[in-house]
Amino acid sequence: QSVPAMVAFDNNLFFVLHDVARLLRTRFDQRARAYGMTRAQWVILVRLQRQPGLCQSDMASICEVEPITVARLVDRLEASGLVERRADPTDRRVHRLHLLPAAEPVLAEIARYRDQVCEELSEGLAPETWAAALDVLLNIKDKLTTDNKEKATAEGTKAHAGAGD
Repeated sequence: QSVPAMVAFDNNLFFVLHDVARLLRTRFDQRARAYGMTRAQWVILVRLQRQPGLCQSDMASICEVEPITVARLVDRLEASGLVERRADPTDRRVHRLHLLPAAEPVLAEIARYRDQVCEELSEGLAPETWAAALDVLLNIKDKLTTDNKEKATAEGTKAHAGAGD
């Protein structure tokens, strides 16, 4: 490959975002393993801290994995005394996921590590530069999220309109 093509590749926002996300996942995987857990288990704990009572299928959707994968991860979290499944009061087929008090020290460690990584990565950057980078990423995320919702709505409308033909 020519040098200019490689430079263009390395300076492409989407490739850089992908690489940064992969490197962050790897780093968090290593830290979670040091605590006898997986990054996926950490993600479940953090999500439940933000949204207590999620059902396993919602969690699978959020984590972008199959429901059986979440079920196995939750099995291990439950066996460790960090999470419990509670029957949904309106649908007995559904189990809601809730954190147990034993999850608090793990969540505190996750927060400490997240803050440590953030501090390390923002070192040498002006606070306004870090804030601007976050604004750009949030804007991109919002556009992609909005675009996906609009496409799904448009496709649903189109499919519904075609059903009567």
